[in-house]
Amino acid sequence: MLKVNTVTKRFRTKLAVDAVSLSASSGRILGLLGPNGAGKTTTIRMIAYITTPDTGEITFDGKRVGPWSQRVMGYLPEERGLYRRMKVGEQLEYLGRLKGIPRTDARETAKKWLDRFDAADWWSKRIDELSKGMQQKVQFVSTVLHNPDLLIFDEPFSGLDPINAELLQSVILELKEEGKTILFASHRMEQVEQLCDDICMIANGRIVLNGTVREIKQSYGRDTVGLEFDGSSRFLDDLEDAGRIRVITRTHQATEVRLIDGTSPRQVLDAALAEVDTLFRFEVVEPPLNEIFISVAGGSNTDASETSA
Repeated sequence: MLKVNTVTKRFRTKLAVDAVSLSASSGRILGLLGPNGAGKTTTIRMIAYITTPDTGEITFDGKRVGPWSQRVMGYLPEERGLYRRMKVGEQLEYLGRLKGIPRTDARETAKKWLDRFDAADWWSKRIDELSKGMQQKVQFVSTVLHNPDLLIFDEPFSGLDPINAELLQSVILELKEEGKTILFASHRMEQVEQLCDDICMIANGRIVLNGTVREIKQSYGRDTVGLEFDGSSRFLDDLEDAGRIRVITRTHQATEVRLIDGTSPRQVLDAALAEVDTLFRFEVVEPPLNEIFISVAGGSNTDASETSA
């Protein structure tokens, strides 16, 4: 288990992380969320022992993190850290050796991973010859090459097309099934909702939301309505102009709306039936994670105890 216990970090006059506590267990994925500048990246860098906290303690497997934990950790940063003029193969061998893997083992393992990502013929290509998505695959391989127990993925799907994003998602879920402890940071809430078991959200350097995905969604109630219909969607404009709903998503024949100011689902249903030709679906559901994120991030000056699940 990874434990972050009342950790604080200050940069001159800026309090970047303020008494943050969180934990991540093996065989589970913890989504670490937060708006830009919230303190999320600083927290990740302290977990990875790139920087150290001013106060508090970070432990993995019961021991304080340090150079030892970097050898059992894989960190995929949002910013790529590959040597652009090196060839893929020699770079993966080099990074594997830095983690203590013999050259022959690093080569064999790297080739297996590249083959998994349909990238076996990249071995002799230079990094700067690869597309952004191809580079992301190589960096992912470098992260898991030494079979780490703790994995930190910061925006791992950056630059990937939908097919490769789905492949990477399946690999991450396999690593979870192997019992790895995984931190997953992303601004793509639909990916967080699909992958994560637990969520910790940081805003203004403090924890403002913490719990399992199921607990958090249930705590926000069922105040979201999904509709699929054929015909005019003018009723949505009328309800929104009247301050009765807020449209979350909207396409030609489908929408998801948040009920506000005491609006009942029946009011939306009556307005839809009076306007549309055919109503295929009307469903009251829990709010999507993206809506919760916006709500909490927008009110991040609220005391943390008021918004934690």
